[in-house]
Amino acid sequence: MLKVEHLTKKYGKHTVVNDLSFTADKGEIVGLLGPNGAGKSTTMNMLTGYLAPDEGSIELDGKDLTNPKNRKKVLIGYMPEVPPLYNDMTVKEYLIFASELKGVKHADRKDKVDKVMEETAVGDVKDRLIKNLSKGYRQRVGFACAVLGDPEVIILDEPTAGLDPRQIVAMRDLILSLKKDHLVIISSHILSEIEEVCDHVLIISKGKLVLSDNTEHLLEEHDESLEDVFLELTSDEEDKKESKPVSSRFEDQEDTDDSTSDEDEDTEETDAEETNSEDEEDRK
Repeated sequence: MLKVEHLTKKYGKHTVVNDLSFTADKGEIVGLLGPNGAGKSTTMNMLTGYLAPDEGSIELDGKDLTNPKNRKKVLIGYMPEVPPLYNDMTVKEYLIFASELKGVKHADRKDKVDKVMEETAVGDVKDRLIKNLSKGYRQRVGFACAVLGDPEVIILDEPTAGLDPRQIVAMRDLILSLKKDHLVIISSHILSEIEEVCDHVLIISKGKLVLSDNTEHLLEEHDESLEDVFLELTSDEEDKKESKPVSSRFEDQEDTDDSTSDEDEDTEETDAEETNSEDEEDRK
């Protein structure tokens, strides 16, 4: 089980992640959502060990991952939005290189790499230079690197970004195939994809956790789409005014126009009365 408690990260006086707590377990796919600047990337960087939290703890099966002694390279697999691939390597060369960095034993490397290439369907391009791959295949190679070494937790940042519909379906199937033996955490702005694959949803706004719920229960309770719930929880008052339905804005405008029209009519009537009064005085 992954247990995050009171996780906090500050840059100067600005608190990017504020007292974040949640739990997740193997067999779950968890969606981590939030608007730009909400603290999602900082949270993922702390979970993967790229950043140290200022406060709080991250535990995996009772091990404190904020302690470098307890953090192993194969415990957590990470696929950033743009995977850091080496263009002049072939797919197989890159994955062998990545397995070395992850500390996979030399005797196990070939089998591990072959297995992950089969699971992520990149075997057909294993001898092709990465620079010659399509966007979809590059994402698959980044995905293969994340799951290499059989990590307990896999974190994916925008895994379907830039993919066409067919590639999105293929990536979705890959993610679902991991569910049985791993905890998967996905960050994405494509809310329909999160709704499709995730068992649990976390929504962060301004560094704070504003919702943690089972996806099915969330949709049943609110009787809305995930997008509606997300917008409701992450919009401030100004956003809500700007996002008011078009019909409502027209109604407001009509009310304003009617009010202005009434004022104009009153003014015209007053002017007419004053003119008549002046004419009567002149005749006298």
